Amino acid sequence: MREEEGAADLSGGMAEVVTGEEEGGRGRRKKEEGSGSGRGGKRKRFVNKGANTSPSNDCLYFLLFFNFLKVQRWFFSVFITCLSDFCKVLFNVEVSVVDGLHIFHELKELGPAFYMEIVFCKWGFLFLLCCGLIFSVGCSVEGLHGNARVRGVNLGGWLVIEGWIKPSLFDDIPNGDMLDGTEVQLKSVTLNKYVSAENGGGATIVVDRDIPQSWETFRLWRVSESIFQFRTLGGQFLTCDGDGGTVTATAESASSNKTFYVERNSDNRVHIKLNTGTYLQASKANQLTADYPGTPGWDDNAATFELIIASNLLHGDYQLANGYGRDKADEVLKKHRNSFITVADFNFLYRHGINTVRIPVGWWIAYDPNPPPPFIGGTLEALDNAFSWAQAYGIKCIIDLHAAPGSQNGMEHSASRDGTTGWPTSPDYISQTLNVIDFLASRYAKNPSLLGIELLNEPSAALVPLDILVSYYKRGYEIVRKYSSTAYVIFCQRIGNADPFELYQANIGAENTVVDLHYYNLFDNFFVNMSSLDNIQYIYKSRQTQLQALNSANGPLVFIGEWVNEWNVTGGSQTDYQDFGRVQLEVYNAASFGWAYWTLKNDRKHWDFEWNVRNNYLQLQLGCSSFRQISNAVLLLGLACSYYLLYDV
Repeated sequence: MREEEGAADLSGGMAEVVTGEEEGGRGRRKKEEGSGSGRGGKRKRFVNKGANTSPSNDCLYFLLFFNFLKVQRWFFSVFITCLSDFCKVLFNVEVSVVDGLHIFHELKELGPAFYMEIVFCKWGFLFLLCCGLIFSVGCSVEGLHGNARVRGVNLGGWLVIEGWIKPSLFDDIPNGDMLDGTEVQLKSVTLNKYVSAENGGGATIVVDRDIPQSWETFRLWRVSESIFQFRTLGGQFLTCDGDGGTVTATAESASSNKTFYVERNSDNRVHIKLNTGTYLQASKANQLTADYPGTPGWDDNAATFELIIASNLLHGDYQLANGYGRDKADEVLKKHRNSFITVADFNFLYRHGINTVRIPVGWWIAYDPNPPPPFIGGTLEALDNAFSWAQAYGIKCIIDLHAAPGSQNGMEHSASRDGTTGWPTSPDYISQTLNVIDFLASRYAKNPSLLGIELLNEPSAALVPLDILVSYYKRGYEIVRKYSSTAYVIFCQRIGNADPFELYQANIGAENTVVDLHYYNLFDNFFVNMSSLDNIQYIYKSRQTQLQALNSANGPLVFIGEWVNEWNVTGGSQTDYQDFGRVQLEVYNAASFGWAYWTLKNDRKHWDFEWNVRNNYLQLQLGCSSFRQISNAVLLLGLACSYYLLYDV
């Protein structure tokens, strides 16, 4: 269930609690109002010897305050909601509105003697007022444009698909293990040899290898569930000039004569034929030729090959859309976008002290509602919804360009078709990306929920030269500044053991700039054999030291834009995970811009922020966002009480 009940918007000073228990609460309040008349005679029994007012004034102030709460339903809603926030943050205890009503009733039954024990004099009320003011000021002076540092969560797997986050999205694709980018190998059943592209491409195709390696591995470009193109390591495509021709790997681009029909049986044996209907065969000369006579069976013949799936790692937007086809993909993605992230999730984030969401988007959002094939429209509407929900709950948004044209890292989350990286080598792709930044900045710059725009997510250190990246970042910075002088411009650090200081030394932008680093104790052999204690010590020693150095650098703010409460430790207990999460929060809270957890929802539970919080594996620490919720309660309490102090009752 979503935690929709009990949410309150404190920004306007008034709030309505949405709860199924409200009618019952009203009934209890009416009963309480009717039962309080007998209390007045008892007040004269109490004497406040230290006060200059009448003996019963202090007690009366407190009783009047609670009567005020009973009459003003909206005020009581705010009070109980803030009480819930206070208890959740400090004591990890949930207090619902129904709980609050029971507490109210019990306090009332205790009588004025109990109140006198708590409220010694009217100075206690003034103390509450001062506390509220102090907390409010404390939250306003620290951080970003008067806001607290980012305590954020990524909305991964929503507007940019990552199959590992929600694998079921791909369940109904025909030939679902032969998507774009799948790496395959072909073995002749008669020659018992593998098909190979000499020199990795650019030459003839031979059938003479005993052991498959990179030259014997081909990446699929899917045209339909049974029509494919084969790409070599060097980037060339297999081609055949027609019936009787020899297959080569010399084509630099895909076209109709580079297209092959694949017939597959249940034993992973395949036949491959041209669009003319002629089947390929492994000739006695160890070549691949289009001259098999007739229609082959599934016995051991020259036209039959064993299909080996060497790698099937890419499950992104390209694979989903091209795998289903436009109509079915539109249906699947529309359902996913409408249900995976909803307003209820923003309610949950607000209630747990999260003040920012980082929202990954793909470059095709700028062409919505009709992006280039195979991409499916609808992400722009979803992003607009996210901004509306965020504004309702006082949450800020970071737009993160997660996927650039041509791909900046060859991974599924950058929408790479086949695992290659074309973005850094194509001026056209870079120019197109800058146009996307212009579109996003112009559309959202004036939106009060916008905190910043991240120009590119996780460019590869091995494939994206630093000078190319810095040039792009500088141009992107200027584009954002055309529309906003206050929105943060965020530059993501290259992934793959790049120097963490390289962007601080690049002099990219002067004002409101941020460098985003992603901290995972994963994805590197260095972490494989670490114990839980080793991981914790690494956070304290390595991560903390690096953060301190970056915070001290004369340059952009520091943002831990992705981290997770997961590691390579097997059999970790709940306490182990709690310790690991606590240490990360403690260290990453020091980042000058803040942090964002990856990700809100995930089929892998320890990657799932919501699961971690609900199951107490991740214990969120007190942050300024939560201080603000507490201070609202204290400030309202103090103001209401101070109102009665103005009168001599």
